[in-house]
Amino acid sequence: MDSKEPKYDIGVIHGRFQILHNDHIKYLLAGKQLCNHLIVGITNPDPSLTRDSETNPHRSTPIANPLTYYERYRMLQEALLEQNLHFTDFSIVPFPINVPELIKYYVPIDAVFFLTIYDDWGREKKKKFELLGLKIHILWEVTPEKKGLSSSDIREAIIQDKEWEQFLPYSVVKFLKQWDIPLRLKKLSFM
Repeated sequence: MDSKEPKYDIGVIHGRFQILHNDHIKYLLAGKQLCNHLIVGITNPDPSLTRDSETNPHRSTPIANPLTYYERYRMLQEALLEQNLHFTDFSIVPFPINVPELIKYYVPIDAVFFLTIYDDWGREKKKKFELLGLKIHILWEVTPEKKGLSSSDIREAIIQDKEWEQFLPYSVVKFLKQWDIPLRLKKLSFM
């Protein structure tokens, strides 16, 4: 097999992408490099599919989920096109990670599922996928200190009027300004 040839036909990758940043792009491109077609699943697509998790209780709070599914869909789409991918290279779907028995309704379960592991939440997701009998490919496993950018840090920087734009794809910065997301974040921070 040629080392440049994708390993898998269809790969599934997922995240909340609350706010899509440059390390998310590295993650997405690492998955795309391994498959012909990448399905990007957006977790916590709406409040009915969002659940608390003991391993990461913050991920279900309103401040951690300020963007709608549509907003994240548009940001992902434009950011991936900005990376010279084509519409035929990827699909974007809701991904109910908190209700794993529903995953089969959104993605082909015979695909390979890409994961990164930083903490107990990553290990919990891996267990969920194993219980479903999914084929898993770990892209990387590192400690939280080596994770890199965090959407929580980006949101906090926006709220505090600190530097943030250089950590995001150009298209995402454009959408955040167009939709006045900084004001939304500031309002949510007072709730």
